[in-house]
Amino acid sequence: MNMIQMSAAEASIEMQRLRQLIERHAPYDAEFPLRVPGVSVARATRGHDSLAHSVQRPALCLVAQGNKSVHLGTEQYEYNPERMMVYAVNLPIAFQVTQASVREPFLTFKLDLDPQRIAELTLKLFPHGLPGNQGGRGVQVTDTDPAIINAATRLMEAVENEREAQWIGPLIVDELLIRLLLSPVGGVVAQLGQVDSSTQRVSRAIEWIQGHFDEPLNIDALAGLVHLGVSTFHAHFKAVTSMSPLQFQKNLRLQEARRLMMSTAMDAGAVGRQVGYASASQFTREYSRFFGSTPGRDMAQMQHGEG
Repeated sequence: MNMIQMSAAEASIEMQRLRQLIERHAPYDAEFPLRVPGVSVARATRGHDSLAHSVQRPALCLVAQGNKSVHLGTEQYEYNPERMMVYAVNLPIAFQVTQASVREPFLTFKLDLDPQRIAELTLKLFPHGLPGNQGGRGVQVTDTDPAIINAATRLMEAVENEREAQWIGPLIVDELLIRLLLSPVGGVVAQLGQVDSSTQRVSRAIEWIQGHFDEPLNIDALAGLVHLGVSTFHAHFKAVTSMSPLQFQKNLRLQEARRLMMSTAMDAGAVGRQVGYASASQFTREYSRFFGSTPGRDMAQMQHGEG
């Protein structure tokens, strides 16, 4: 049961209020950090023609209007005003805004998840140990909780006043985290703050891969780094990310390659070597399979302002 009970009409009014506040703080297409650390909102007035790629950090994401499709490995997730999304580890994702217009822009609210604060709250909420259902993907989609929408709306109202943002904002952030911990995805969120949880072990492995993605991947050494046997490490890693460590590394390499192509004057061969490919043909082949276009074609489009 939610601590805040709402009728369907009241929940609809609350969502409408959240939409209005996001539109006020996101006046054009972009992401905007707010006065409370870790809180941001974003607007998009057009959908994506193709998949975009990024590395998503742990966060709670609420959609106040529109629809977004997220791809993780071979899996696909949809979230909208009826469905909220939680990321529990850093993940290389592909995404696509599928419903947005100038009249009804895609609007989102995002709260970064702080593992240390989650650990502190988890100890208070579950002094005798965590509840069940602690495993699962590092990304979770669940029905939007009206109480979470209510708290997000109050947080958005608080950021409009500097003193309220400073003193009341952090209290509402704690409320949001507590409500997440008590929700159906609470077990996965709680693992963010548990040093020895499978999610945290995988998270540490992910951080290492992110810092060394251009180097050969030694699975035995990586499993040892997080104090797991190789087969157990493989199983945990795939359970959380839906990918093997090698697939995960490849996604990171290719995303970084595209970023370099967009932001530097390096040619495709140099980019491939920079992200760890010894073979130019292998880089071109894997890039083309991942993005649906060759590096050369993408570079030409970017040079003509079409990327």
